Amino acid sequence: MRPVGVTTSRLMLRTADLDDLDPITDLHTQARTAYYRAGGWSEAADLTSPEARARRREMWRPAIQDGTRSVLCAVREGGLVGVLAMGPPLDADVDAVTTGQLHQIHVRPGCWGQGIGSRLHAAFERFLREGALTAGVLEAWDRNSRAQAFYSRYGWRPDGHRRPGPGGADYVRMRLDLGPSA
Repeated sequence: MRPVGVTTSRLMLRTADLDDLDPITDLHTQARTAYYRAGGWSEAADLTSPEARARRREMWRPAIQDGTRSVLCAVREGGLVGVLAMGPPLDADVDAVTTGQLHQIHVRPGCWGQGIGSRLHAAFERFLREGALTAGVLEAWDRNSRAQAFYSRYGWRPDGHRRPGPGGADYVRMRLDLGPSA
């Protein structure tokens, strides 16, 4: 099921298409560079090289095209300010019957703190509820304290699963258990 466009207070959420591929890749690169550098990892070539950008671009293409994931763009005044990718869980130990995965939320660094991430998170919760899913999982880089604090405000908690990440820091899997629908 693909979400439809939703507009409030000049921010519109809409389903991504291939015309969004380059703007999504650029936004992802900017957000990723900002949070990795804030966490003390500044391997610039791994973050901003043309090869790294090309890999990110090719990672987004199937996310937009394959139909198993949903990608939403947050657009304000004609420009992309955020992106959300969600779908089935990637890890085999996560029950796909009851759980969806928030694959990525990225907000343009100059737009942090403006409620864009909250709107994207609310869209993910709708995705779970509309799919009759009772939980969500995501991964956050261990040194990305900003992201972990953001998700914690919405009830996400580490579930004990970790995997190696860049800069000698792990990715930490977090879980959100939804309460009963009202």
